[in-house]
Amino acid sequence: VQLQASGGGLVQAGGSLRLSCEVSGRTFADYAMGWFRQAPGKEREFVAAFNRNNNNPYYTDSVKGRFTISRDSRENTVYLQMNSLKPEATAVYYCAAGRPILSSLTYVNSYNHWGQGTLVTVSS
Repeated sequence: VQLQASGGGLVQAGGSLRLSCEVSGRTFADYAMGWFRQAPGKEREFVAAFNRNNNNPYYTDSVKGRFTISRDSRENTVYLQMNSLKPEATAVYYCAAGRPILSSLTYVNSYNHWGQGTLVTVSS
């Protein structure tokens, strides 16, 4: 499976961006689909994901109420709508596919397919 992330850019604090992750090779119904981010000098961290066994989205606490993960089955694309962005959201954002069990949905090592990353910069 191949993942192509896009949509990053420079935005002022309080603004919005929508990231896209186009999935090819397999349908994303076969995988859990997640978004992770890595800020400079920090480890990659979980942001949001769909578990492949249900339609429930999962979010890290810091983005709940502001970020929304969604997917379009026809386009085989997963989105991350990011609203009310804060400077601490500045990072390279990666989409990922894997088959983790639910309790491991937020772990980087649970995903074995990664997109190339798209940079999000939030200015204060």
